[in-house]
Amino acid sequence: MMNGVKIPQGDDMVRVELTVKELMALAGVNFPNNHKIEVSAKKKLNSILEEHYEIDNARPFN
Repeated sequence: MMNGVKIPQGDDMVRVELTVKELMALAGVNFPNNHKIEVSAKKKLNSILEEHYEIDNARPFN
């Protein structure tokens, strides 16, 4: 049974610089010849999360 996720400071704002292609990839646009775009964008997001918040290595949403 999963009760929902509580995220302290969940309404804080963070800023991430993405290229237009990275933003499009995260929004669901497929770039069949260049999977690196989506990977790059996700790495940037994960980097920001790791910099600003302590996150354990258990990732329930894999």
